[in-house]
Amino acid sequence: MTRPAVVALGGGHGLAASLGALRHITDRLSAVVTVADDGGSSGRLRRELGVLPPGDLRMALAALCEDGEWGSTWRDVLQHRFASQGELHHHSVGNLLIVALWELLGDTVGGLDWVGRLLGARGRVLPMSSVPLTIEASVVGLDPADPQAARTVRGQSQVAVTPGRVTAVRLVPQAPPACAEAVEAVRSADWVVLGPGSWFTSVMPHLLVPELADAICETSAKRVITLNLIDEEETGGFSGADLLDALREHAPALRADVVLADPTVVADRRQLEEAARRLGAALAVFSVGQTGRTGVHDPLRLAAAYRDVLR
Repeated sequence: MTRPAVVALGGGHGLAASLGALRHITDRLSAVVTVADDGGSSGRLRRELGVLPPGDLRMALAALCEDGEWGSTWRDVLQHRFASQGELHHHSVGNLLIVALWELLGDTVGGLDWVGRLLGARGRVLPMSSVPLTIEASVVGLDPADPQAARTVRGQSQVAVTPGRVTAVRLVPQAPPACAEAVEAVRSADWVVLGPGSWFTSVMPHLLVPELADAICETSAKRVITLNLIDEEETGGFSGADLLDALREHAPALRADVVLADPTVVADRRQLEEAARRLGAALAVFSVGQTGRTGVHDPLRLAAAYRDVLR
C-alpha cells in the first residue's frame, strides 16, 4: 500500500508531537513551521543576523530523527544548549548549525534539507514564510479598570503568555510571502494536519499567510485539526469549540474533514461536534495522552489515532 503524503503544520512542542506520531505512519511527511519566534536563542539570532528564527524548525527536525544510534545522537546534539556566563549561554547547537548552513548556502530550504540528511530525518522541514514574521494580538482583560478594552500585544513570546483573552491575531508584515515549497507540499498532499500547539501563535498563523492559506483551503487533501490536551496560557478559558470557531473566524474559507480530540478535553461533546460541523468536519475522540503526564501526547497512541483517521 502506498503511504500517504502528509503535511503537518504548526510549531514548537505541538508540531513535534504530531511529527513524532506521523513518522510512524509515513515517510512521505513534510512539516511546515511557523517563523515568528522572537524569544530565547531564536530571537537573539533573528535580531543579530536578520535570519528566520531557527528554533521551531530545529525542533521539527529533531522530531523526525531516525530511531537508531545515529539519529538519536544527532537529535541530542541538535537540541543541546550551552550553559555559560557569556554570549553562547542558552544557544542551542541546532540553531547555530542551521544558521551556519543558511549563510554558507544562501538557501533557507536547502540548508534545512542538509540538516535533515545529516540526521536521517524521516521527512522534510519547511518554513511557513520566506521572511521572519511578527505576531500581533488584540487582547481584552488586561486593564482591570476596563476589562473589555482591547490592547495590542506584540511578539510571539508575549502573546503566548498573555493573561488576557486573545480576540484576534495578525501578522507583520500583513501579507508575507509564503515558502514556495511549503505551498507545493500542501497542494500535493493527501492529508493536511493542523495542530496541536499554541493556537494563536503556532497553529493559526498558517492561515494568515495568504498564499499558504489559499493552498490549505483549496487543496484536494483531507484536513485534520488536532486539539490540544490542555489549555495554553494564550487560550486560557477557551473551550475546544471556541478554538475551532476562532479558526473559522480568521479563515472563513477553511473546511476540515476530521477534528481529533482527547476525551479529557471534551467537556461538552454536543457543543464540540457542532463547532466541528461548522467547519464541515466530524469529531473523532481518541485517548492520545501519556499516562501520568498531564498535557503530553503519547506518540504511539497519537500515531494509532492518526492511522485510524488517515484512511
